[in-house]
Amino acid sequence: MSEKTEIKVFAGTGNPKLAQAIAEWLEMPLGEVAVSRFPDGETYVQYEESVRGADCFIIQPTCDPVDTNLVQLLLLIDALRRASADRITAVMPYFGYARQEKKDRPREAVAAKLVADVLSAAGADRVIALDLHADAIQSFFNIPVDHLTARGMFADFFEQKKLENVVIVSPDEGRVKQARKLVRQLNAPLAVGYKHHAFHGHTEITDLAGDVKGKIPIILEDMITTGGSIIECVDALLEHGAQPQIYVAATHGVLAASATDRLQNHPAIAEVVITDSIPLPPDKQREKIKQLSVASMFGEAIRRVNQDMSISSLFD
Repeated sequence: MSEKTEIKVFAGTGNPKLAQAIAEWLEMPLGEVAVSRFPDGETYVQYEESVRGADCFIIQPTCDPVDTNLVQLLLLIDALRRASADRITAVMPYFGYARQEKKDRPREAVAAKLVADVLSAAGADRVIALDLHADAIQSFFNIPVDHLTARGMFADFFEQKKLENVVIVSPDEGRVKQARKLVRQLNAPLAVGYKHHAFHGHTEITDLAGDVKGKIPIILEDMITTGGSIIECVDALLEHGAQPQIYVAATHGVLAASATDRLQNHPAIAEVVITDSIPLPPDKQREKIKQLSVASMFGEAIRRVNQDMSISSLFD
């Protein structure tokens, strides 16, 4: 490939397998960077090759451990800036703290805005992110944000399954826009759930708009954390007469606590399709959980950013 400026791709420790796959797609090695810890737990980073004048990309999702991975990303950005990199792009397959994107209750922090500000202050010139929890997060940045989506991958996956009598389900109002796009791609009807946040970390599906009776639902989400909202949605669909063959498509498999077992053991859930934006360790792997790779998508996005080409045309 011919670059406009010399390109260098580095990986933090957040998702080394995905970073390696992206580098292989780009047909180039990952750059040399050392990440270690001081005895008191502080993170130390040092690039082991020159980055002066280079177009640098750091692949680092801020998944669990979220604070550690975020601080590491900030240090990686800062070190590049101090080493005279020409441009620094934070490649964030998963953007942590995205749930806290607005102030719902008194005296809350808007963490997503704070993280956006801190990334810019550290020296990032650009961000590439995947399926942010809310589209509004893009506007929190004063630098360009390329917002990728796995929706097309999910559409291809389900087209190949050749399911009949399908309905696309948005579990809340916030995902309706993305769900409508999947509706057009799969030529299927739409149903929308309405969530009530009874208290922090707990949601209930209070109503369901749309006809799901006798249909095979595909629930579209941006992330699965504990699986509680998904189970609530599945049970609501069954109560409204949906077939007990329910599919879930979620970009980010956070899968905290016992989420994998909850999803695996629910008899009405046929499959849960996630991406490799977050690592899926062996202890979280289950038969029903399928993982799609976003390596080629990120590789192509990096190539296009380097060559000042359109990113949005990737999803036309």
